[in-house]
Amino acid sequence: MNIKKTLKALSDAPGIGCIRSASEIAKKELSRYAEVSTTDNLGIIGRIPGKSDRTLMIEAHIDEIGFIVTAVDDKGFLTVSTCGGIDLRALPSRQVDIHGKRTVRGVFCSTPPHLSEGDITFDKISDMKIDSCLGESAKDVISVGDYVTFCTKSRELAGDLICGKSFDDRAGICVLLELASRFSKKTPPLNLAFCLSDMEEIGLRGAKTATYGISPDEAIAIDVSFGDGPEIDPNDCGKIGKGAMIGVSPIIDREISDKLIRIAAESEIPYQTEVMSSRTGTDADTISLNKNGVRTGLVSIPLRNMHTDCEIISVSDITRVCDLLENYIEGGGLND
Repeated sequence: MNIKKTLKALSDAPGIGCIRSASEIAKKELSRYAEVSTTDNLGIIGRIPGKSDRTLMIEAHIDEIGFIVTAVDDKGFLTVSTCGGIDLRALPSRQVDIHGKRTVRGVFCSTPPHLSEGDITFDKISDMKIDSCLGESAKDVISVGDYVTFCTKSRELAGDLICGKSFDDRAGICVLLELASRFSKKTPPLNLAFCLSDMEEIGLRGAKTATYGISPDEAIAIDVSFGDGPEIDPNDCGKIGKGAMIGVSPIIDREISDKLIRIAAESEIPYQTEVMSSRTGTDADTISLNKNGVRTGLVSIPLRNMHTDCEIISVSDITRVCDLLENYIEGGGLND
């Protein structure tokens, strides 16, 4: 699988609420390598049978942050609410796609500094407006409850860096698809269940129902985490281009973390640790609580500008996560 090409395709596609273009791309790719046995409103599941009766679930979420329309006025300006955590500071003048009866390009309004008195601040998303540019005809196309997504197209930067939207967590989806590709050509030591969950950004919902249905013996969640940048404490982030971020937390199974670290060191796969004092803020939190509890690990990919339409990620970091997890699977997971 071409990781860069797949990541760009997934990034460019919308995937929020009932808008499932990204899910359709991922489902089609996964079907090339695994049996897609379960699809529902909360995600996609593919399976590759192994040599034992134990099951390892590898999970990433397919949904992205965005907005939902709460009002349309007579001049074509929209009021929206957020779906997921969004930095309001980054919104003025941003272009978006409004998924109404047809997809319409809109722009978050930005007051020119010449017409403002002092700094303009936004404390609530309801104080901001999207210009649909449709004027009085907006209500013929756009309705309350329609979804809005960023419309940025991914683009390549220096080295192996890529900039775009929704790498959180389409980068993790790429890891799942690449692993499915690698193990489609060989039989893994244990059963593999690939979970492409939905609605993580609004409450870790898809991973909860999927884990209940799969009932895995162990699981590893794949997500993104904070990458280094100006004015960011190095203790609070990972370094882009320096490999997988292996999670360590009271919620995360320590044996999984230790084995991942040992594999990375022995295989000379670049890695870094990410220590969290309690919740991880990822699907690992809800996966670990399912039924009688699931032993769960977390591996993340460092990402700059999280929850914006100009996230930056390194393709080599994605590849290193794939290499690390391939070795973990080949080693039989915890049952070694």
